[in-house]
Amino acid sequence: RIMRPDDANIAGNVHGGTILKMIEEAGAIISTRHCNSQAGEPCVAALARVERTDFLSPVCIGEVANVSAEITYTSRHSVEVQVNVMSENILTGAKKVTNKATLWYVPLSLKNVNKVVEVPPIQYARKEQEDEGKKRYEEQKLDRLETKQRNGDVILPVINPEPHTVGYSQSSLIHLVGPSDCTLLGFVHGGVTMKLMDEVAGIVAARHCKTNIVTASVDAINFHEKIKKGCVITVSGRMTFTSNKSMEIEVFVDADPFVDEPRERYRAVSAFFTYVSLSKEGKPLPVPQLLTETEDEKRRFEEGKGRYLQTKAKRQAQMQQQAAQ
Repeated sequence: RIMRPDDANIAGNVHGGTILKMIEEAGAIISTRHCNSQAGEPCVAALARVERTDFLSPVCIGEVANVSAEITYTSRHSVEVQVNVMSENILTGAKKVTNKATLWYVPLSLKNVNKVVEVPPIQYARKEQEDEGKKRYEEQKLDRLETKQRNGDVILPVINPEPHTVGYSQSSLIHLVGPSDCTLLGFVHGGVTMKLMDEVAGIVAARHCKTNIVTASVDAINFHEKIKKGCVITVSGRMTFTSNKSMEIEVFVDADPFVDEPRERYRAVSAFFTYVSLSKEGKPLPVPQLLTETEDEKRRFEEGKGRYLQTKAKRQAQMQQQAAQ
């Protein structure tokens, strides 16, 4: 679809959350189609996880975003979908790949939302494709478990925070989940949640550096539990790490059952977003150093630094591999 002004920031770059929402919609369509392709219990595919997503190039107002999705692996109860996004300048015909993402879905029964139904298998062109997919499946399953175990943090307000501290830029958004946010099962679309998370992360990044900012990448987004229609969700974000030209922001979503639910607040989604600061000409700008004050903030900074260096090493290895070819 064509990108319009309400899809973009004040500089004309399309919000990362808008792109993430389009990616998730494509994944939900193809995985739901596949899971209902054989006779059996009707179901809807629910998003469980999004692997690391890099924003290779910005999409601008007036360009057309083409989203394509392909199922690349199925386990007994999950579907792996790989999605590509390409932008097209309809005036010049120029095209470029802007995003590549991998998403995992689980099919939930329309009759019983707590029941995960079996996934029809797909045919692989080569045995190696199935083996590689199984390896990715086991890795994401382990990472989701580890992430859920460290999800006890909360963000508390800070009185009169100093500029460039964690407390100065941290932000929260409160949203009542309505029917338009939800699937046929009455649970929030993963794309709606990711769009809200990107909005909060963008506010944190803009508060920290006071410039135009864009989403550079999103580390794995883990959907720990479903969010039901009628819940009040709190989307919270805080700066965890800064390099010379990038900012890492931790974002998590907590859900409060609001209507006829005795359940207490719970952590539903968590992720790390990376942003870069841009000049009016679209050139990268230096990012102010994050000032850490507490031991927890210093620990999170070092953990973020580790993720940054690991990603940088992977990128350099890929570049070397491409140069060798």
